[in-house]
Amino acid sequence: MLFAAGLGTRMGALTAARPKPMIEVAGRPLIDHALDQAGGIARVVVNLHYRPDCIRAHLEGRPGIAFSDESDEILETGGGLRAALPLLGDDPIFTLNTDAVWTGANPLDELAAAWQPDRMDALLLLLPAREATGYRGAGDFVLDPQGRITRAAGAAGHAYLGAQIVKTGRLHEIPERVFSLNRIWDMAIAEGRAFGTVHRGGWCDIGRPEGIALAETLLRGSGHV
Repeated sequence: MLFAAGLGTRMGALTAARPKPMIEVAGRPLIDHALDQAGGIARVVVNLHYRPDCIRAHLEGRPGIAFSDESDEILETGGGLRAALPLLGDDPIFTLNTDAVWTGANPLDELAAAWQPDRMDALLLLLPAREATGYRGAGDFVLDPQGRITRAAGAAGHAYLGAQIVKTGRLHEIPERVFSLNRIWDMAIAEGRAFGTVHRGGWCDIGRPEGIALAETLLRGSGHV
């Protein structure tokens, strides 16, 4: 699942006439950078809300891509994933944000290699917060020696990189139509079934306009441009 429905309000004028996944970094739309990471995945579902026709026109006809339309109401990550389940099939599901660029190891391959379904309900890809380009904050999660995660709660920790494997069964326990995947993570954390694995490479958040230049510098430094 590629999350592409956000309004991108922090990008200012750059999203006045296009959705954030269509902003170009190193000459290519962000959504294409995300699809590079999903190479080899048989079915990719992209959710749409703001200016959906731009993304449809860009991706229409590409094999293996389907669209989950949230034009009437943006559902956030949890509601959006639940709405897309008829297109995604059985869990577990990879999810990937479309507002970042990556270097180094493929994030989905890293997650697949570390996934242990007998003990995990969610596996999140992380980096130490100080190594996450464009990230603001001390960290989202603390990673223990067994790989389990808890909320950082202000402590120095790891940044969530917008890539995960997650089981979807508990999505149906949430009564609200609109909700964040944080609700599912908190359930898994409480039961000791939320884990993290550390990305072997670079990552840059592109949530603000200045992130574009940071991302292009990261890509040049890695030889990706």
